[in-house]
Amino acid sequence: MNLFTIDCDEILLREFRVEDVDAIYELTSQPEVYEFLPDWKSTREQRLDWLANYEIPSNKEFLSAVPNIDSQNYLKLGIVLKETGDFIGFCNTGMKDELPEPNQEIAYAISKHYRNRGYTTKAVKGLMKYLFENTNLTLLNTVVLPRNVSSEKVIQKCGFQLKGHVTIEEQQHHHYILKKED
Repeated sequence: MNLFTIDCDEILLREFRVEDVDAIYELTSQPEVYEFLPDWKSTREQRLDWLANYEIPSNKEFLSAVPNIDSQNYLKLGIVLKETGDFIGFCNTGMKDELPEPNQEIAYAISKHYRNRGYTTKAVKGLMKYLFENTNLTLLNTVVLPRNVSSEKVIQKCGFQLKGHVTIEEQQHHHYILKKED
């Protein structure tokens, strides 16, 4: 199977596969993940349905739209260790409806077993580079709950700048942006 990948040193970003269902389910069942990404919590059966019927087809649509990305395009990539092939997290992009346009967002999560090793920063930088070099996107957003200190460190290392605050689902988030020219 020929899957889209982005090489990020010790890790790869690659399209989701149906075979990833258990790894994604395990990752999104970790309290450290669903505390900050509650929409990702699911049963294994829901995860399989979403993966097969929405996320994988959406990835294909995104990639076929390159370079002209629009509000209907979402790309969800697994973070995979090159050495072992282990699925350790994900790094995604898509529209964040709660933000003013242009509202393309980057979101990510990494397993508690692989934190503090620089993998998330490498993944975010790899996806940013791909998006700015290969698509029509000129601005990226991310939102972070203030208590998510690790995530704020990642996006600051990636060059995002604090734009302000936004309330999403009755919670205050820090809103960061990164412009292509930066």
